[in-house]
Amino acid sequence: MKALISGGGTGGHIFPALSIAGAVKRRWPDAEILFVGAEGRMEMERVPAAGYNIEGLPVAGFDRKRLWRNIPVVWRLMRSLVKARRIVKEFSPDIAIGVGGYASGPVLKEAQRRGIPTLVQEQNSYPGVTNKLLARKAHCICVAYEGTERYFPAEKIILTGNPMRKELSECALSREEAKRSLGFAPEQPLVFVTGGSLGAHTINRAVAEALPLFERKGASLFWQTGRSGADEFQPLAEGKKGVRAVTFVDRMEIAYRAADIVVARAGASTISELQNLGKAAILIPSPNVAEDHQRHNAEALSTRGAAEMILDREAVELLPARLEALIDSPELRTSLESNAAAMALHGADDRIAAEIARITGL
Repeated sequence: MKALISGGGTGGHIFPALSIAGAVKRRWPDAEILFVGAEGRMEMERVPAAGYNIEGLPVAGFDRKRLWRNIPVVWRLMRSLVKARRIVKEFSPDIAIGVGGYASGPVLKEAQRRGIPTLVQEQNSYPGVTNKLLARKAHCICVAYEGTERYFPAEKIILTGNPMRKELSECALSREEAKRSLGFAPEQPLVFVTGGSLGAHTINRAVAEALPLFERKGASLFWQTGRSGADEFQPLAEGKKGVRAVTFVDRMEIAYRAADIVVARAGASTISELQNLGKAAILIPSPNVAEDHQRHNAEALSTRGAAEMILDREAVELLPARLEALIDSPELRTSLESNAAAMALHGADDRIAAEIARITGL
């Protein structure tokens, strides 16, 4: 088995890609796997750290608001197509897998041109432009949400769910043990806030507004400010009982296990993690993403009573009251947890590996 996996740009693309690679290795222990990412993006560090080889393309995203800035983008795309042609020819894969992101387009297009089977993995409820363009000639489209036949050929769609990092589901700690390991009182409700490694300014502002709530309610707060919010927001947490603010969370599995309530953006990986772990969550979709896909992701849960959603522009005003309502109501938290867990599709990486086996006949 020789598998070429392309895409990236964000953890929402990279973590599923690495999970798929792991499933391929479990099924075919001697498999050769090569990743292709975008130069300068986080996959160029994360993939080698996970033990895989990666090639970088000079590809970049289009600026849809300032079209005059796309002249160098077109030039970078042409160079990427040439490099993708060389990579596909030299590696000669049995299958090319695209997980979304800038790099997946040139690689899968070249694989399709050469008649190499392709598999598209779409994490979001509203597909990205690249995957929609690749879908027509793809052999299989693995999705995480029902209803994607509006965007993809129905006969090619397989509902697999999104692959999730194994360490999150394999954490053996109880909720109380996880709270203690993070330095929180096990009997108090714990709110875990994460805006990603860079942070989310709106979420940080909203949490800052909610700070008096935690002492008043006897609740705890584990607040990941991200790099961009560290200097502004972490001093606000100093000296406050039950409140801890950090730039990064090294052990996400412990943070998730400890949390009674999660406040987060609505990226596809985050959504899948909340579903698979059965977590009560308040989702604040980022408005700065293609096709507003995070709002679609959040609505897929909020309309089923599996999460609460607050729009970014309303977060500073509404988050404190929503948090207070959840802290006060264990019954509401339990309802959100059970409804989120009911939406989970476990073992997505192994399902995708099974589709790879079907497509390639290996």
